[in-house]
Amino acid sequence: MLKKVLIVSSVLISLISCSENNNNKNVLRLGVIPFENTEEITKNIAPLVEIISKGTGMEVKPFVASDYTGVIEAFRGKKIDVAFMSAASYVMANQEAGVDVILKSQRNGSAFYYSAIIVHKDSNINSLQDLKGKKFSFGDPLSTSGYIYPKKLLLENKINPDVDFSNILYSGTHDAVVLSVLNRKTDGGATFSEDKEGKKGSWFKYLKPEESAQIKVLGISDPIASDNICVSGTLDKKIAEKISKSLIDFGNTKEGKETMKKIYKFDGYVKAVDSDYDSIREAFKITGVALKDTIKKK
Repeated sequence: MLKKVLIVSSVLISLISCSENNNNKNVLRLGVIPFENTEEITKNIAPLVEIISKGTGMEVKPFVASDYTGVIEAFRGKKIDVAFMSAASYVMANQEAGVDVILKSQRNGSAFYYSAIIVHKDSNINSLQDLKGKKFSFGDPLSTSGYIYPKKLLLENKINPDVDFSNILYSGTHDAVVLSVLNRKTDGGATFSEDKEGKKGSWFKYLKPEESAQIKVLGISDPIASDNICVSGTLDKKIAEKISKSLIDFGNTKEGKETMKKIYKFDGYVKAVDSDYDSIREAFKITGVALKDTIKKK
């Protein structure tokens, strides 16, 4: 039975230990994107941390960044070796820090997911066009399903978020977006969905059944290449291969499938290559999002 490692709050200050280049060749520094609140992240990644540690024979030190840009900057500063990334943040990290993608996640046998634009069920907003003049919540500016693809969907429907919304809130995480809509702090929001019908959206994960019933879906994006694991371009290829093998093998076991399904909401990992994310690059062009401009804003 997999021993579940509890990552205590001290890992939250592991940024300190990552602030210098890694001189300990037996330590693997792991960056984590903030897809939900930090406490939940540190709890949920524990099983994968243990699997990576066992597979590589190295001590794994997690680093939870404050946002997506923080992970990319950590790669640029050679402060981390491997990271869980979204599709959009990988593309940016590849462009700006020369990282390599090694694995991508699968949900129900598919290496894709979606972005959903949601509103409160009791609002008088019944179409994307009805969002004009309203308050809207995106996730992180480098979130694929929380910003890049919903912005693309809005632009394709002749809605320019920069001018057509009365106010934009960048909530940072998917659970925060969902809560902002549920509690009517914003009129609409963008988050992820595991299917194109919005029947397996993030609101079912973060809310109680009676609360998730208050969420209405206005639109679903094109398919998005799934989240991934990427490594520094300077990481030893043998170590990268050990990471890949350990996670793929774990996902092929009964215990691994159950663990990933229960905690991470996907089936496992498969090999990934850079060209898997060309559609994300095209979405960046359409939305006009650039990493350097995003960093300057922060």
